[in-house]
Amino acid sequence: MSDQTDVICVAAEWRTTPEQAETVRHLMLQAAAAVRAHEPGNLLYVAHQDPKDPTHFLFYEQYANQAALDAHVASAHYKELVAGQLVPMLTERKVTLYKLLS
Repeated sequence: MSDQTDVICVAAEWRTTPEQAETVRHLMLQAAAAVRAHEPGNLLYVAHQDPKDPTHFLFYEQYANQAALDAHVASAHYKELVAGQLVPMLTERKVTLYKLLS
């Protein structure tokens, strides 16, 4: 296993329309469950929704290393749920990578 200096953190901030918000929320929960079930290199994958603006979402993710992040993006569930279904419903998408301080 990698040490903590290899950990990659991802903040994926998304916006959608009011009409799509419930569908996005549902698909995000499906994606989170799939990641936790099938990606041993994923350390944390949590979906959030802004309580004051239900069209604003955040995924906070941690991966053991770059290879684990690459495996996430290459996974069938990412391609189907995130790239295939979620991303087309977004009006805004910002993804920022961070290095874990240790």
